[in-house]
Amino acid sequence: MIRSLYTSATGMVAQQLNMDVIANNLANVNTAGFKKSRVDFQDLLYQVTRAAGTATGQGQQVPTGVQVGLGTRSAAVTRLFNQGDFRQTDNPLDLVIEGSGFFQVQMPDGTIGYSRDGSFKLDSQGRVVTADGYPLEPEITVPQDGSDLTIAPDGTVSVVLPGQTQPQQVGQIQIARFINAAGLSGIGRNLFRPTAASGEPQVGTPGQEGFGTLAQHFVEMSNVKVVEEMVDMIVAQRAYEINSRSIQTSDEMLSIANNMRR
Repeated sequence: MIRSLYTSATGMVAQQLNMDVIANNLANVNTAGFKKSRVDFQDLLYQVTRAAGTATGQGQQVPTGVQVGLGTRSAAVTRLFNQGDFRQTDNPLDLVIEGSGFFQVQMPDGTIGYSRDGSFKLDSQGRVVTADGYPLEPEITVPQDGSDLTIAPDGTVSVVLPGQTQPQQVGQIQIARFINAAGLSGIGRNLFRPTAASGEPQVGTPGQEGFGTLAQHFVEMSNVKVVEEMVDMIVAQRAYEINSRSIQTSDEMLSIANNMRR
């Protein structure tokens, strides 16, 4: 019974983490480019009272043995990079990646961050930047007197300059992808950093060599589905409740044993 107390406690701790992840998913249901997470669980060690195959004499063996599990633990919190829904906008700087890939953003420390959030803006210098002012990499500057900004599916950025009728190219958007995107480290602000698990970024032109294409006037929304998260929340709540009930039952059994009289 003492063992069951600790075993149930591991279940409650695991479901608390599960609820934390679900809460973060729901909090970001309207965050552009957000990718939801999922908790993966593993069972803990087993206490072996009698091993399977133990000899019992006269050439006989125990067919199954006796093993008692010691609970559960969270093995990983996996980021799911399936595509979110697209929302159409009137902003020519709103972009989505149809397929695999990440926008590259230059961080204040000079490193590169990666994002699926394509809601870009222009700063005072005409550079294409994020909502936090981080410039797109490679840097793209739109002339102040340019008009009819167009971004092609292959990332070519063009504008019409004064006195001209044909669009002129002013930049080329490059995107990156990773062999294991789930290994990226989220750093907030809709940005990720590569890790040893994600592998090095592979940079290329949209629409070529398996990279996704770009679509202008669209924003990729969060891939969180509220109904799924609500169902997962109910399951986590019931699992937490039943583990707490196991602790209560074990405590009642201990109380009965302690109060026994001859």
